[in-house]
Amino acid sequence: MLGWALTFMVLALIAGALGFGGIAGASASIAQLLFVLFLILFVVALIARALRGQPPV
Repeated sequence: MLGWALTFMVLALIAGALGFGGIAGASASIAQLLFVLFLILFVVALIARALRGQPPV
């Protein structure tokens, strides 16, 4: 999922450099959403692992 966020970020940077504002804005929004979702899932996984008594990696 982090790979998708990075892909949309690169697409947004390229589209922004070429002057496609609408595509760049949409890609940046998708990348931001995926990145936040990835962080939330990461924190939930860390908490679940800690509750099972396993140390974080």
